[in-house]
Amino acid sequence: MRQALILFVVAAAVALGAARHFDQTGKAGGDKAMAMGAKPSPAAPPQTSSAYRTVTLRSDSRGHFQVEARVDGRPVSFLVDTGASMIALNERSAARLGIHPRASDYKYKTQTANGVGRAARVVLNRVEVDGITVRDAEAFVIPDNQLSTNLLGMTFLARVKWTHDRGRLVLEQ
Repeated sequence: MRQALILFVVAAAVALGAARHFDQTGKAGGDKAMAMGAKPSPAAPPQTSSAYRTVTLRSDSRGHFQVEARVDGRPVSFLVDTGASMIALNERSAARLGIHPRASDYKYKTQTANGVGRAARVVLNRVEVDGITVRDAEAFVIPDNQLSTNLLGMTFLARVKWTHDRGRLVLEQ
């Protein structure tokens, strides 16, 4: 009986030690495999709330990303421009949104591909791209002769996660 009890205790200790060894080896082995250039095993997808959104935009034939957004509930076409500091609306689009800056509001100097110009600063209550929403987004209104295409600039992009890879622009929020 005493030998059986000793054998049981030894077997339990070996099993516990083996379990710990395999647990640590699995973790360390994963690290060693990563250091040696092996690909990690796929992890379970992260849990996200129902409000989490991902939008994938594909570039056009020129490599540009065009998007139909909604500004304060109204449709507006934009060119996504990571080089633009601000969202930029031409006067024609701003007027369709009910935004009519006075001449004295055009006090901000701009530098665009079309040269130096003036802009009026406005705040857009809501800018939405397929469910990804940015509220209280700063924007410039720029005269039509200085801006033919609306630009979705960094005052939108800086408030969402975005990545660019092989002709795709992925927006996440």
